[in-house]
Amino acid sequence: MPAEQILSNAQLVTADRVFLGSLVLRDGVIVDLAEGRSQLPQAQDLGGDFLLPGLVELHTDNLEKHMTPRPGVDWPSISAVLSHDAQIIAAGITTVFDAVSIGDVNPKGNRMQKLPAMLNAIASAQEAGLTRAEHRLHLRCELCHPDTLSVFRDLVENPLVQLVSVMDHSPGQRQFVLQSKYREYYMGKYHLDEATMDAFVVLQMANSKTYSDRYRSAIVEHCLARGLSVASHDDATLAHVEESARYGMNIAEFPTTLEAARGCRQLGMKVLMGAPNVVRGGSHSGNVAAAGLAAEGLLDILSSDYYPASLLPAAFALAAQDNDCDLPQAIQMISLAPAHAAGLRDRGEIALGLRADLVQARAQGGLPVVQQVWRQAKRVF
Repeated sequence: MPAEQILSNAQLVTADRVFLGSLVLRDGVIVDLAEGRSQLPQAQDLGGDFLLPGLVELHTDNLEKHMTPRPGVDWPSISAVLSHDAQIIAAGITTVFDAVSIGDVNPKGNRMQKLPAMLNAIASAQEAGLTRAEHRLHLRCELCHPDTLSVFRDLVENPLVQLVSVMDHSPGQRQFVLQSKYREYYMGKYHLDEATMDAFVVLQMANSKTYSDRYRSAIVEHCLARGLSVASHDDATLAHVEESARYGMNIAEFPTTLEAARGCRQLGMKVLMGAPNVVRGGSHSGNVAAAGLAAEGLLDILSSDYYPASLLPAAFALAAQDNDCDLPQAIQMISLAPAHAAGLRDRGEIALGLRADLVQARAQGGLPVVQQVWRQAKRVF
């Protein structure tokens, strides 16, 4: 990597405007920013493409798909991490919080048994310089599982952990207020028969009553003491949001109703929604549409959730819609806003002194296509 790089003739998307300009990169950071083209012969001409801050992803379970590409198939863990990393960087994501679940809702699942291999593979691959994106960990804590608190206490000391979310996927909670919806969802997802589902419902309700409140308090208290950001999950009512805010959570993942999103805005919690929700035009589970929240000024952060390539197209789609969200604001939802929500102040924006995490994207018929990616001024894609 040269000591100094100049990227010229690009549509720079900063926090508040888009303009034709040039950047100078040195020692991994942005050291100069100017309007117009650079006349220096060593400048790299980006052909008028967009130049965006590197994307920051807070919630993706994409790695699990590579660890288990088919039911019953366990893939070698380092290979799985590198395959996942390749998809992440190709999507323009330079900082990714790999979401790993503590507590398995699936009665037939072995997710908990796979955790050590997954976490060791992420750390080993990154320490060896094999990953192109920067990987951090998001611990997703299923409160109604008996082992969640003990496993959380073991894992939270991992230096890669920087985000924790708490969730209760038991009948009658959050998005599953109606038990009929709960049964329909899990019988379909895990191929359970009626008898197995009956037993599963009884167990989950008992576990929720026994563990959820106690585990939520203990986990959030531990996180706040360590300075970790904490997210709620699937808040559906104002009461849910008020509870989350009382605990000190600063992010609301996937609120399911307009009421909950409005409550988040009133109480200072950042609203995170799925980018696939935007690209597809609505929630796959019938919850509130992310674009609708954006139109109401209630959307702060987008996450690719289950599909990494959705993040950048979702931001461009929001900016193209008839609302008050322009391109700089939409790009902030996938860069600056998630970075700040997770406590990262050195990235997420094209600005002097910040990390040179950058994405060159070319608009093809309204679809942004990633051309090049730099992380700390090093080209990684």
